[in-house]
Amino acid sequence: MKYCTMAIRIFITGGTFDKEYNELNGELYFKDTHMQELLSLGRSRLPVNIKTLMMIDSLEMTADHRNYIADECEQCEEEKIVITHGTDTMAETARVLANQVSGKTIVLTGAMIPIKFGSSDGLFNLGSALAFVQSLPPGVYVAMNGRYFNWDNVRKNRQTGIFEELKSVSTSAE
Repeated sequence: MKYCTMAIRIFITGGTFDKEYNELNGELYFKDTHMQELLSLGRSRLPVNIKTLMMIDSLEMTADHRNYIADECEQCEEEKIVITHGTDTMAETARVLANQVSGKTIVLTGAMIPIKFGSSDGLFNLGSALAFVQSLPPGVYVAMNGRYFNWDNVRKNRQTGIFEELKSVSTSAE
């Protein structure tokens, strides 16, 4: 088994992962990333290089934002990349990355519940993404709920809040 010796690049883009809760008005907002805290809580000993690209909700993400993420992935020296991303449009960004970046292993992950809520799935998803990025071949993947999905075979089921494979989903046209 080959172990990761080069640092893993972690790109922060926002999403529920890094949202804060305003107790006065009940709104969610962005302040700073919680990545260092999460890596410490998870007792990670991996060499990582962290860069915040943006702090936005993925529903506000535009084609220009996605192209910027792809450019950063293409230009960074690391071959293994984890991207924290909002779950609503994660599959869309994965598609752009797959079409624009080659020769690197890229894993997108996020959270359904903000880290600051204490019962978030974010720490588990981050740990899974860091493990998957070290073991999967070059390509683009989504890591959520302890599973990884190929970029072209994943969707967020809005009824259940769980990521699932497209090909295992039956169509109503049958």
